[in-house]
Amino acid sequence: MIRAVPHVAAMASYALADLGVAGTVSLAQNESAFPPSPAALAAGRAVLEQMPLYPDPEWPDLRAAVAEVHGLNPGKVLCGAGSMELIGCLIRAFAGPGNRVLGTEYGYAFAATAAAQVQADYVKARERELTVSVEDILAAVTPEVRIVFVCNPGNPTGTLIPNADLLRLREGLPADVLLVVDQAYAEFSDADNDPGEIFALAERGDTVVLRTLSKAYGLAGARAGWGYFPPEIAGEVRKLLNPNNISIPSQTMAATAMRDQAHMRDVVAQTAAIRDTFAEDCRALGLVVPQSHTNFVLIRFASASQAQAADAALRAEKLLMRGMGGYGLGDCLRATICSQPVIDRALAVLKGVVK
Repeated sequence: MIRAVPHVAAMASYALADLGVAGTVSLAQNESAFPPSPAALAAGRAVLEQMPLYPDPEWPDLRAAVAEVHGLNPGKVLCGAGSMELIGCLIRAFAGPGNRVLGTEYGYAFAATAAAQVQADYVKARERELTVSVEDILAAVTPEVRIVFVCNPGNPTGTLIPNADLLRLREGLPADVLLVVDQAYAEFSDADNDPGEIFALAERGDTVVLRTLSKAYGLAGARAGWGYFPPEIAGEVRKLLNPNNISIPSQTMAATAMRDQAHMRDVVAQTAAIRDTFAEDCRALGLVVPQSHTNFVLIRFASASQAQAADAALRAEKLLMRGMGGYGLGDCLRATICSQPVIDRALAVLKGVVK
């Protein structure tokens, strides 16, 4: 029998959402409730005839669009097949056997998978009230820690810490520890946190900031993400990226969507309006919902059994939220914000379960 190397054989596969039976409406993947920019879709269709060609490995127009919108140096922008590719390559480049990647108690689970792939230990700092704690991260740093990975806003919690806390975290970390700030949902919180303050950390040479087109821009299927990198870090990560990682239509759609900021802001505003009303309605039922700065909410039930009952009732109505047992939150479900009619259906089911 042909066997995988021992550390891969011992790994569990990364757990994706169970999408249920045919016809089920998913509130489990944190996909956009609204379609992408019409201009982006048109631009993607216009380049389909170029499909016999390999995509440009330098992503010139996408990098330029990111730089234009955020006031960044395009030479320090790296693009990946979603931010997941960039996370994986960062951990492969800077951690290995005997090293530690330090995340937080409810941080994005893919970082743990990427650490296992290189036989690095993944450890978690405590969160407080489902929110990243700078003090607990700094207390968990040991000489083995090579990377600190922080999601802000958090996934699956939706909570947010201010930029001042991230700046304080960077100042408190050893100079040889790489800080990775995953901002996959930042477009939903940029009004509260000046993004320029965090991008400026990359100029220090010890911090990477990651973003994606999958959420607020509605391009999850295009697999396009990007990060702002110090040149020395970027040079090592480039060695591990697939050189043709983002297709021609995806690069084109992503660049056009990036430039259509009006459409993105409208999506964020509509999503936030539905989210906040839904959260208040859930709280009125006696459920606990932390304030979310993303396109989803975390719903905490009275018990794990009640969360399971809610999950079963939702599935019976062909609705699917994300169970949080894998994060140690068995009493919670995570609900992606969908169109108003879908959210109304979901709320009706939750009312039935709670009452």
